[in-house]
Amino acid sequence: MTACSSNANLPVEPRDAAIVWPKLQLAVKPQSDIEKSIAQMVSTMTIEQKIAQMIQPEIRDITVEDMRTYGFGSYLNGGGSFPNGDKHATPADWIALAESMYQASIDDSIDGSTIPTMWGTDAVHGHNNVIGATLFPHNIGLGAANNPALIEQIATVTAREVMVTGIDWVFAPTVAVVRDDRWGRTYEGYSEDPQIVSDYAAAIVKGLQGAADKDFLGDERVISTVKHFLGDGGTVGGKDQGDNVATEQALFDIHAQGYVSGLSVGAQSVMASFNSWHGKKSHGHQYLLTDVLKNQMGFDGFVVGDWNGHGQIEGCSVDNCSDAAIAGLDVYMAPTPVWKPLFNNLVAQAKSGALPMARIDDAVTRVLRVKMRAGLLEKPSPAQRPLSGKTELIGSKAHRDVARQAVRESLVMLKNNGNLLPLSPKQVVLVAGDGADNIGKQSGGWTITWQGTNNTNDDFPGGTSIYEGIKAQVSKAGGKTILNPEGRFAIRPDVAIVVFGEDPYAEGHGDVDDLEYQPGNKRDLALLKKLKAQGVPVVAVFISGRPMWVNAELNASDAFVAAWLPGSEGAGVAEVLFSEDKANPKFDISGKLSYSWPSHPDQTAVNRFDDDYKPLFSYGFGLSYADEVELGMLPEVIQPHLDESESVAIFKRAVQPPWRMFIGSDDQRLAVNGAMQQSSTVYVRTIDKERQEDAWRVAFNGSGRGYIDFSSHLASDFKASLASDSVLSFAIKIDQAGSSDNATDSINEPLIEKTYIAMKCDTDCGEPLDIAPTLNALPAQQWQAVNIDLKCFRYSGVDLGKVTTPFSLASASPLILNIADIEIRPLHKDETVTIECQ
Repeated sequence: MTACSSNANLPVEPRDAAIVWPKLQLAVKPQSDIEKSIAQMVSTMTIEQKIAQMIQPEIRDITVEDMRTYGFGSYLNGGGSFPNGDKHATPADWIALAESMYQASIDDSIDGSTIPTMWGTDAVHGHNNVIGATLFPHNIGLGAANNPALIEQIATVTAREVMVTGIDWVFAPTVAVVRDDRWGRTYEGYSEDPQIVSDYAAAIVKGLQGAADKDFLGDERVISTVKHFLGDGGTVGGKDQGDNVATEQALFDIHAQGYVSGLSVGAQSVMASFNSWHGKKSHGHQYLLTDVLKNQMGFDGFVVGDWNGHGQIEGCSVDNCSDAAIAGLDVYMAPTPVWKPLFNNLVAQAKSGALPMARIDDAVTRVLRVKMRAGLLEKPSPAQRPLSGKTELIGSKAHRDVARQAVRESLVMLKNNGNLLPLSPKQVVLVAGDGADNIGKQSGGWTITWQGTNNTNDDFPGGTSIYEGIKAQVSKAGGKTILNPEGRFAIRPDVAIVVFGEDPYAEGHGDVDDLEYQPGNKRDLALLKKLKAQGVPVVAVFISGRPMWVNAELNASDAFVAAWLPGSEGAGVAEVLFSEDKANPKFDISGKLSYSWPSHPDQTAVNRFDDDYKPLFSYGFGLSYADEVELGMLPEVIQPHLDESESVAIFKRAVQPPWRMFIGSDDQRLAVNGAMQQSSTVYVRTIDKERQEDAWRVAFNGSGRGYIDFSSHLASDFKASLASDSVLSFAIKIDQAGSSDNATDSINEPLIEKTYIAMKCDTDCGEPLDIAPTLNALPAQQWQAVNIDLKCFRYSGVDLGKVTTPFSLASASPLILNIADIEIRPLHKDETVTIECQ
């Protein structure tokens, strides 16, 4: 195996795909009776019915009546999207929506079609959108366990919990082979080594779908999706949705192995990737989607797009892109209201011949083939299926036991000087760090909400934080636990366990420039050093979605355990850390690195089999309790603190820590914990500006003063930003003013009335700025940048040294706008100040 490398002189699209790509021996083969039935169905379908099978809208943007009218072949819920927009929707709510959509899809009173729809969901580490579900470690931790049999068991449990809610199809497994750990989706990959990915892809597909010769797509199984095709883990610089410039041989050897194994055992759908290969987007790559995947490798299921990914093809838009279907895309993932113009455009292109009917028929055939193999045309409706409504299965003890085993096997011990671990539970144990009692943090992204943010322990009924697991172990043995995130104590502890690490993120929101942990703000290191200076032995439990450069944190710890993102069963961590019999621990620590650990912050692409391979900890490293290895002091690079005059992001694609988003009125304040939220005066929901859910739509209804805030309980000092002539900058698009009817998309008279921007402190400070004149001067329906001189806030009375809310937008009048890219930053040379104060 060789490292992925660029060779632009080699042909990217050879005339014969067989040069590199194999003919697969697929376990699931065509059946003549099914093929005849499909051909008969397709021959009787109208163009509109066919195109409807190729469109997949999202539950926030369609109604049951839309389903009745169009008869979509499928629909999805995105991360952080729930029935009725309710984060705490019950399993019964999920089933009710599934049943309603199913019944509408088979109602032929409008569209003339009785073909059942199917629901797809992101169940990537358990049924992770549903409150109370069993949440397994993310893939990076499972890779460290290197146990394919366990992976199949995890997938089987996931399928059962999904089937309880009436859902047919999951967007898993992710089979990316990650080559640069700066990528924000690193934790979604099992390993940098294609061998583990290959073994796991087969195991998880069998767990989700059942064995091809046994219980294939039976009553306790769901349709699986291997994703993202192809090369998403190998982009230049680890950029999400970036360009993979591997040779074609390396593309196969490294990035395609999960597809070889996953498709061979019967995976029925493949998701196209956002990334490009040598500059050409995968959603429009006919060579990869059709010549390689379908014709050469023999895949006869369907290819589904990713979130509006077709709109990234050159010459396409999200609502007009026949090129994707021509290239080989069978199902357009079309969230947001673009599904309707996309449908109309595809119908028109089909009728004009611009989109060949043969390609449409092939796409529809593939969709129907999978539906028939899954029995969807014969199965009872979602509410009547065998597992539907058996809510005792969701988060059951048996399922959580599987997850707890996965947690135990995923832990990797990097340091254990003096054989401090395992610990006796009969001690006084201080548990510190902001991850100690935080199930949301330990679960990471793709956890209830898309980014995994804005969750509390109450959102995980039945789950356990790492602290709760420690407390149970220690209390049972007669010891004592002290929980203090800041590491303070009144009774001197015998040992401190500090749980810390990365805050949750998903996709591009997690992209980083290098692998240094907490650059410029080493608060967790300070905590470790404080305890060390007090003579307290320190066990570090590091939560992260990737290996990181933590030399200083390693030096400040006596033992160091990489816990990755363990999910809802934090008790599994404690079961390994503690043992009543030190000589014979109940559970050994057995995880081995499936990613190489960097020796310096810029060593972001260090992979097994590299020619110049010099990581800090090699692939496969992991101490056991039997090992007696002393880790010496590691080199530390003292990083200067960030200049406080540099950019401070408040909302950049996602709300940035430490800020949280709130909406409300004079007598109501609500935290925004999902993709949509509504108060008595204002409604917000995520929308797409440039990428998935990177902006907010804000609708003030005019019934009273409404606001949106980005706030923190911690005060921030922006005096240095003031000294550098910085601005409060944001992008805005005005949709509608002067009317509470949010169904229209035009500016109505009267124009925008008083609308205020404010900064706030711990106590009342400063007056808000009326920005209505500025907004009225902006062109409607266009994104515009607004830059407000920070001096305006100082002149209004704001103490810029004590800001708890750097951005608050309020209006008492009807107004609908979209907002994105909120930050405090120096003004760029080519920019002007929109609002300045002298």
